[in-house]
Amino acid sequence: MLAEKLYNAQHRHPAPTILVIGDLMLDHYIFGTATRLSPEAPVPIVNANRESKIIGGAANVASNLIDLGAEVYLAGVIGNDTFGEEVKQLLEEKKINTSLIVKDEARRTTVKTRIIAGTHQIVRIDNEDTHDISPTLEKTFFNFLAPYLEKVDMVVLSDYNKGLLTHSLSLKITALCKKLGKKIIVDPKGLDYTKYQGAYIIKPNRKELAEASKTERIHNDDALIKAANVILKVTEAQYLIVTLSEAGIAIITKDSCQVIPVVATEVYDVTGAGDTVIATLAYCLSLGFDTIEAATVANYAASIVIKHIGSATTTVDEIITSLKNN
Repeated sequence: MLAEKLYNAQHRHPAPTILVIGDLMLDHYIFGTATRLSPEAPVPIVNANRESKIIGGAANVASNLIDLGAEVYLAGVIGNDTFGEEVKQLLEEKKINTSLIVKDEARRTTVKTRIIAGTHQIVRIDNEDTHDISPTLEKTFFNFLAPYLEKVDMVVLSDYNKGLLTHSLSLKITALCKKLGKKIIVDPKGLDYTKYQGAYIIKPNRKELAEASKTERIHNDDALIKAANVILKVTEAQYLIVTLSEAGIAIITKDSCQVIPVVATEVYDVTGAGDTVIATLAYCLSLGFDTIEAATVANYAASIVIKHIGSATTTVDEIITSLKNN
């Protein structure tokens, strides 16, 4: 039933146009083998034999949306450096519009380097600046962005807490979206969820929800609902969609809680799975799916990408096949 609805929506509706706003990153992978420990320290020696660079953060959300078939605008900042240019080049190769990406002279482009031996990640090295963008750049960025909010079907805030989505900028974007009648969904970070006030959906994972709601531990449904209600009250969001790892996805409103079980699959790497979930939610909601249907499809999408090492994407055809087979 859901597979048929997804197929029909894909073929009968024009592609939705979605604006993704958030922190841009470059995911750098070094692959190799490790057969012995270093004589210098109790760490493995990785014999590197391959490397790759992939767009990450909000750019990975945009990449997921493109592969699902959406039209995408991506807004964010990069540093004035070679890594920033690599991010733009990779985006252009994916046919993602880069006209809303601006350079911040006061920061480096975020680069996450992961060293992987076989199928195991040995270490991650982060090169980044995480201070807030300046008030001047914030004003310029918002004024640059505002006209595009009228053109799109939905807006996604992909917040990795790297300095773009300041408290004031997030509230300005949300306020304008509400004025224009546009739904905004948020992948949050940090402890201050007041900056997401007025969002339609907020999608934390269990750990993020516990930290933001100041809940010591979310170990059962009662604790989950109690923590969710803290955030719903603070943000006035319509829905909280909480990814629960091996327990699936919870869809919570002030009056209800429904848990969608996880789709059984082999897990190789959960990197970027949250990006796939938020992208699939935005895509399905833009096509008229209700929130439970969209979350169910997103659950299946996540089960596909975690079979791959590194940030991966999926397609509507792959999701339809998975829906039919489960």
